[in-house]
Amino acid sequence: MSLGDYSASLRNNAIHCIINDRELNLNIMPSRRLLSVLRDELGLTGTKRSCEIGRCGACMVLVDGEPVNSCLTMAYQCEGKTVTTIEGITASAQSLSGGLDPVQRAFLEEGGFQCGYCTPGMIVSVKALLEHTPDPSEEEIEEALSGNICRCTGYGGIKRAVRQAIEWRNTR
Repeated sequence: MSLGDYSASLRNNAIHCIINDRELNLNIMPSRRLLSVLRDELGLTGTKRSCEIGRCGACMVLVDGEPVNSCLTMAYQCEGKTVTTIEGITASAQSLSGGLDPVQRAFLEEGGFQCGYCTPGMIVSVKALLEHTPDPSEEEIEEALSGNICRCTGYGGIKRAVRQAIEWRNTR
């Protein structure tokens, strides 16, 4: 896309992107944040609204494979990009294996959640970590999760879930 085409699309409030493997043309105001577009316009409520200042990670999504806080991301910044939410991770796993993604399964089996509010953001962060670093160290796991806050679990179950997901990946 040329700079002129990009500028014209922003003036027209049209944003072209891929969200959860669906190519979309969205007509939205440039002032809209990605979080509100996902939840309010597209009904993808797995991405949670919480602090809205980028500190808790409950709104974490992948943009071109990188974890980002959707509460801090303007929707127009996703022009021409691929966005994956927790719903997209689930749909991808169901189409490949008919079940949950291994990271989701590990969170269930290892007690990596209590109230569940932070869980989608945690899973998104772990998916990004394991895509970039298939066998992360303890420090790399902690760094990858440092943008996600859980107020319930104390992180023991979350760390066990990450290690279990790594083990399952390494044994396939």
